Amino acid sequence: MPETHEDETDPDSHRVGSSPEDLLRDYSHHLRYTLARDAYTASDLNRYYALALAVRDRVIERWLATQQTHHRFNVKRVYYLSLEFLIGRLLGNNVINMHMEETCRKAMSKLRLDWNKLRDYEVDAGLGNGGLGRLAACFLDSLSTMEIPAVGYGLRYDYGIFNQSIVRGYQVEKPDAWLKHGYPWEVARPEYSFEVHFGGRVEFRQTSRGPSWDWLDTRVIVGMPYDLPVVGYGGHTVNTLRLWSARAPEEFDLDDFNRGSYVEAVENKVLAENLTKVLYPNDNVDEGKELRLKQQYFFVSCSLQDILRRFKASRTPWEQFPDKVSLQMNDTHPAILVPELMRLLMDREGMDWDLAWSLVTAATGYTNHTVLPEALEKWSVDLFAHLLPRHLQIIYEINSRFLREVAIRFPLDSDRLRRMSLIDEGPHRLVRMANLAIVGSHSVNGVAALHTQILKRSVFRDFAELRPEQFNNKTNGITPRRWLLKANPGLAALITQAIGDGWVTQLDELRRLEPSAGDPAFLEAFRKVKQQNKLVLANHIKEHLGITIHPESLYDVQVKRLHEYKRQLLLALYTVILYARLKDNPGLDVVPRTFLFAAKAAPGYYMAKLIIKLIHQIGAVINNDPGIGDRLKVVFLPNYRVSLAERIIPAANVSEQISLAGTEASGTGNMKFMLNGALTVGTLDGANIEIAEEAGAENVFIFGMNAEEVDARRPHYNPWDLYHQHDEIRRAVQYLERDFFNMMEPGIFRPIVNALLAGGDHYMILADLVSYLETQDRVDALYRDEKAWDRKAVLNVSRAGKFSSDRTIGEYAREIWKVEPFPMPRDTVSE
Repeated sequence: MPETHEDETDPDSHRVGSSPEDLLRDYSHHLRYTLARDAYTASDLNRYYALALAVRDRVIERWLATQQTHHRFNVKRVYYLSLEFLIGRLLGNNVINMHMEETCRKAMSKLRLDWNKLRDYEVDAGLGNGGLGRLAACFLDSLSTMEIPAVGYGLRYDYGIFNQSIVRGYQVEKPDAWLKHGYPWEVARPEYSFEVHFGGRVEFRQTSRGPSWDWLDTRVIVGMPYDLPVVGYGGHTVNTLRLWSARAPEEFDLDDFNRGSYVEAVENKVLAENLTKVLYPNDNVDEGKELRLKQQYFFVSCSLQDILRRFKASRTPWEQFPDKVSLQMNDTHPAILVPELMRLLMDREGMDWDLAWSLVTAATGYTNHTVLPEALEKWSVDLFAHLLPRHLQIIYEINSRFLREVAIRFPLDSDRLRRMSLIDEGPHRLVRMANLAIVGSHSVNGVAALHTQILKRSVFRDFAELRPEQFNNKTNGITPRRWLLKANPGLAALITQAIGDGWVTQLDELRRLEPSAGDPAFLEAFRKVKQQNKLVLANHIKEHLGITIHPESLYDVQVKRLHEYKRQLLLALYTVILYARLKDNPGLDVVPRTFLFAAKAAPGYYMAKLIIKLIHQIGAVINNDPGIGDRLKVVFLPNYRVSLAERIIPAANVSEQISLAGTEASGTGNMKFMLNGALTVGTLDGANIEIAEEAGAENVFIFGMNAEEVDARRPHYNPWDLYHQHDEIRRAVQYLERDFFNMMEPGIFRPIVNALLAGGDHYMILADLVSYLETQDRVDALYRDEKAWDRKAVLNVSRAGKFSSDRTIGEYAREIWKVEPFPMPRDTVSE
């Protein structure tokens, strides 16, 4: 057979062919005519890009068909508004969902290229940070897979949050230039750009139709959209993720330039584009606070203007707006949606207050993701008056009408009125964005059963008493396409061999795997898959960090955003205690363990960054202690992101989900680990409770206080009592106190010691540490029995069906959005 060259082209090639030859022709076309490369000048990055474009051609055919069909039938759409969409890398995901993986492998093999290596040239999209953004990405995948018409709305950050590097153990933030080489999946849509206004003043005037308000003398920024296709499994429905990028209305002032004022000539462009430079600018300074609020309003205003444009194009009567539009706010970041939609309906569309308010509340839902009071956003009234004066007027009016309703329901209860007001009337008046989101929505949901209970009985108790029917639970979920089929192909193939592939879209099918937990041949195959995943991760760590870990050791993993309530410090203290035991008794019989951490800390979060430093210092000592050898390793993997999670999670034996009970809303990492056969060590917090219910209490390791016990103990809790009463706890703290891990930087960990002792141990790490030590001893004992451990691991996998994002989205669709799937005709494109 003649050798194929990658620069060969076929002008008659069509872009929907499913054979390796069709794909190869389009790949060669893009390499030559889109990228201007040939077989001799192309880099592997160019080859990745050409392949991505060839795959995108096939996605676009289905994308266009989906949008045309949805428009023609005037379907109801879900609009999911989120500041984060942690979508990771798309080539592998899209290829799997399009059933094209074997086609890609064969096509690239004809060029003697490795498909698996080629797809790794894609960078993770810098569109999110933690669980909030990954949940949003899973939801979009499920919406498309379940063929529910939907559009995701967010921001196109130029530099994401940041790339994390570690210098002498300290986190150093560097720009995440994820767009540096272009991004093959996005399509610019300048024709759908919108103006967004800031500042200025509001002027009242009386018209023949009644009172009117004009927002005048504003500063304008233009929002230009970029669209990404969201491919459902099977490739039938392709929904859209629309991301807004900030632009100046006039990018260049020629008069300034001609006068020699070269900086001033581009000043407006620079100031405007700052708005979408980074995710979550540091808000420790006033400028950062202002930029965050401007980001939130910019993304909401662009999205709502786009939604109204689409709705008006359908010529549907306004009274049917909630029948065609469902708006879901992912946390409080989009809460400015409520007054902005009111402004657009009243000031632009000429509606009266009552009609506009009925449409806003009927169409809008709010998902809360936190029980921490400090995480419930509040913005200065003065800042609102400066940036969004018209919206502040509307907020005042919403508040006035709402408090009148509360006063009628609960007469003479001034304390309740104060708590429920949209305005915090403290020394510095603040707008309570969570309260605004609740008042402006018909549905408020938590994301795990415990979380929703806490919202109703504590955080939002007043609101739940006023409108109990408004509150509901939607336990989070994850997409099995990304987190098993793509991330763990070995395990996915083993499961499919045992029960078929129905689990990919019906994760409850995994229940059929339960009998395999008693099959010695299956357990042996399961262990081989896990060991191979551990070997792959060990090689990655050796290559990138120069640290040797052994796949035979127990991989004990905590990977998630660094926050004190998530208690990475608890696991760090356990590594110190285990180290101290081995130093005291070198012959101690312990299961060899590798502790794996990965986390980013917010740039302005001093304590979180100090904990990262502590983990590195602990690792530097333990990993280089010849008396410890391979029995104990501590590794921190920098720059945690989706693609790194896809390496770590399939290799994990133990999943550390150890937040203080009552602080974690749900968590989704716990679900990913469970699905991939790791056993949970966790508190009764967030979705851990439901994981224990599904897996069986005997198949997880639960420790520590529950939320009620935390509340009962906190008033009289004194960490000094534990310090004095428990030798191992005291000694672990003394390792930090006496600079054992930081002899060359004395005193740097005093703030951690102070937080644990003199500071009252707010997250009650020492209070749970005794129970945690006992639980870890049980982990050690069980891991020695391979069959018993693997049986529990398989049972965890088989009982993970509840935690599919398909189940979660189905509940949202039926109970909140009132939207039905709209299956695409199967003959809309050639397949």
